[in-house]
Amino acid sequence: MKKILLLFFLCLQIGLVQAQTGGRFTLKGVVTDTSGATLPEATVMLLLPKDSSLVNFGRTNKEGAFELKNLKRAQYIFKVSYVGFVPYQETVNPKDGDVTDLGRMKMKVLQQELYEIVIKTARAPLSIRGDTVEFDARAFKVPPGSTVEDLLRKLPGMQVDADGNIKAQGEEVKRVTVDGKRFFGDDPKMATKNLPAEAINKVQVFNGKTEQSKVTGVDDGKREKTVNLELKDSHKKGGFGKAIAGVGTDKRLEGKVSYNRFNDKQQFALLGFGNNTNQSGIARNDYQDFKGSQSFNWGDDGDFGFNSGRYYGGDEITIQPNWGGGGSEGFTKNFAGGANYNYDDKKTKLSTSYFYNQTKAIMDVESRTENFLTNDSYSSIANSKTIGFTGNHRPSLRFEKNIDSLNTIILISNSRINSGDDSFNSFQQSFLNEGNATNQSTVRNVSEYSSFAMANLLIYRHKFMKKGRNFAASVGYNINNGDENKNLRSDNVFFQDSTRNSIINQLNETESTRGNFKGSLSYIEPFAKKFFWETFYNYSMRKDKVDRDVFNVSGTEREVNPFLTRFYSNDFTYNRIGTSVRYSNKGFNVAAGLAGVQFELRGKFAADKAAADFMRVSKSYFTFVPNVSINYDLKNNRYIYAEYGLNVREPSITDLQPIIDNSNPLFITEGNPDLIPSSSHSVYAGYNMFNPATFMNVYIGLSYNYNVNQIVYNRTVNVENLITTTKPINVSGGYSYGTYGGFGFPLKKTKATMNLNASVNLNNNITYINNVENETNTNSYNFGTRLDLTPSDAFTFYGNANWGFSNSEYSINTNQNQKIFNATYGADVNAKGPRDIYFNARFNYRIYKNDQFGFDQKLPILNLSVYKIILKSKKGEIRLTANDVFKKNLGITQNVNQNYYTERKVATLSRYFMLSFTYNMRGVTASVKRNNF
Repeated sequence: MKKILLLFFLCLQIGLVQAQTGGRFTLKGVVTDTSGATLPEATVMLLLPKDSSLVNFGRTNKEGAFELKNLKRAQYIFKVSYVGFVPYQETVNPKDGDVTDLGRMKMKVLQQELYEIVIKTARAPLSIRGDTVEFDARAFKVPPGSTVEDLLRKLPGMQVDADGNIKAQGEEVKRVTVDGKRFFGDDPKMATKNLPAEAINKVQVFNGKTEQSKVTGVDDGKREKTVNLELKDSHKKGGFGKAIAGVGTDKRLEGKVSYNRFNDKQQFALLGFGNNTNQSGIARNDYQDFKGSQSFNWGDDGDFGFNSGRYYGGDEITIQPNWGGGGSEGFTKNFAGGANYNYDDKKTKLSTSYFYNQTKAIMDVESRTENFLTNDSYSSIANSKTIGFTGNHRPSLRFEKNIDSLNTIILISNSRINSGDDSFNSFQQSFLNEGNATNQSTVRNVSEYSSFAMANLLIYRHKFMKKGRNFAASVGYNINNGDENKNLRSDNVFFQDSTRNSIINQLNETESTRGNFKGSLSYIEPFAKKFFWETFYNYSMRKDKVDRDVFNVSGTEREVNPFLTRFYSNDFTYNRIGTSVRYSNKGFNVAAGLAGVQFELRGKFAADKAAADFMRVSKSYFTFVPNVSINYDLKNNRYIYAEYGLNVREPSITDLQPIIDNSNPLFITEGNPDLIPSSSHSVYAGYNMFNPATFMNVYIGLSYNYNVNQIVYNRTVNVENLITTTKPINVSGGYSYGTYGGFGFPLKKTKATMNLNASVNLNNNITYINNVENETNTNSYNFGTRLDLTPSDAFTFYGNANWGFSNSEYSINTNQNQKIFNATYGADVNAKGPRDIYFNARFNYRIYKNDQFGFDQKLPILNLSVYKIILKSKKGEIRLTANDVFKKNLGITQNVNQNYYTERKVATLSRYFMLSFTYNMRGVTASVKRNNF
């Protein structure tokens, strides 16, 4: 199968090269203004007369000249666009010979009175202004009912992977806005997956400045790849949306409805869906929203100053489900709905949304783990089943008010209300000495939980009359509270020492509260023209309380377990004061700074909050953190960047408590009051290049991290009964090094694109196994290629191939060194048939191999669909889909870490058939469907 796919890719590329020769011609000319002065970097385009679709494009050189090579002999519309000039257009009929010379084309200056007429009648499919590339959506044909995600795949230089992640010009897209406004917060996929392509007028791709740069007016040299979706005027008048309903075999159901109503100042959107086909509609990091980084606020987090030594909130104490959340694994039922509202005028910006999602998941997992000791190893097998439910309410608000030209206030509030329950059943056995069972454990746990988290932030910014002088202040308060009731039941058998046999029947009631007050100040002063001096101060005070009551249960009686019952409170105070100097001139930006960071940790704990005597933890730390960054805009869409910093993190209060937790008799944990903060030296650098004339992109990068006083968990394993005891300790050493690169280029503009990528990651981890230092070196090598073919509106092909090699070596048990090979091959074929009938086939072939443990798994996954456009104005679609035709879908993961290797298999939704109907409020235009793969 692998050889066939590789041969197929090769034949396609050879065919493309051959197709570019024979009977072709070159079109050239010079673009000038009416006085004869040449116009460099003007955008030139060739269009087909029948539908104005884009065939080829380029830019003029410094002398205003251009050449478009290897053109098929046919009639074309030739267009030129240039900022400030009336677009030029003429019909081209190729002359005899290899070259057709259009001579000198003179462009007229765009007068204000002609502006509206020109904008509406002389639009170009593609225009390039500096680092902004703008696409006219009408020139890129997509199928009826397509989403914005399908449209983006059609655009030169754009990629969308199977998970909906977007890359533009080789870089990850960080933001997607609609008419310049947020859409359901900061998740780019909410817009690309739920807005219809037929609503889009233009797609603009550019390197946006960071929030900090925009509000201060001081360029920090950093850029964020941004996509803005400009709506059609017709879709700013009245509403638009669609509804989908489907029914399938094996009782599969799906439904989805969306409605949007936008105008120049306001946006309103509704979204709802439900299914039992594993489509959760939420990101995998939804449970990370409130860890303190506030990354979802697009940089306006109120923590001023450079990144080194920043405080990110400490340990997560919110009660979470333990089954992982909705994804492609297991079997899930999902329901979600929400609303988004934006208001925007010159002085006031309001962005608010509410989203609710719930998931019920069933996870059947088989796992096998090989644990490596100093001169030996033991294995564990486990079978588990989890049935879990979770529901999340997530309201958000962002309000920005320009009081006047110098003063701005910003109010941000994000919340999450979570509740759920889960039951967990498992059977685990451990083996030593040629497969002899040493212990086994049968677990039956049931829990209910709820949590409330809210992050509030108020920012005030003041610009002085002197350009570049700025003052900013912020104050925030975060809440993170949780409650959980868990019934723990387990039967634990030790075959070598029956005195350790135990039956655990416990009730664990945990209540946790957290309040975090923070504030920040920043003052920026320009001096010596191109230099800026910033002084900043960050403060955070966090108060945690955790009250855990553990009871031993016998029938209807329960008795307090004094060894596991615990109450603790923790007061953590953080101060950071620093300064930095920045030089910024003509795209060159360099900054250097130094900050002093102080941690104060005051904790107390006892068996009960009413106890007379508390054990106490009192720690104070101080350190200096440096930061150096360089960003250089080399012009013509070329960028170099590099940064060095030192990151410091305090130990958690739970790791500091000298308490032994033996609630799991097979895995015992112990705290360490002697821990000190860990730190990491981090360096990264990279280069990005994008040629808007050829749409070729190149990117390379590297990163390096070195750990000092890293907190690792010392593992002590009793070789007789395989009981593991862990204790956190500080260890210096351990590093990670990574380098990556990519190269994308069109084989034929607008028809075929090739992307190549590669990465190398070298990791060194240090831990202690039975008090013997173990170094694990894991080297990973990954290679990938992607081929996009769009020869016509009637046929498209998308293919990819990725290979991954991983080599792990252990210092204490070298005979367990291992190599892992993973590969994925994918193909997506779309075809348009007669009478508005469309076909799609998606094939994914996954390979997993580990010769050390005899693991060899091959999974061919094939999905097929056929659909027809129906009803007046093509408002309807009826679709038949066959999912996982070969019935081979299975969730598989392999993991190598420290002193163990784990392979994991999850029973996952497999073959089913679905018949669905879609109704579009406005109707659509037809072409070819582009699906995920």
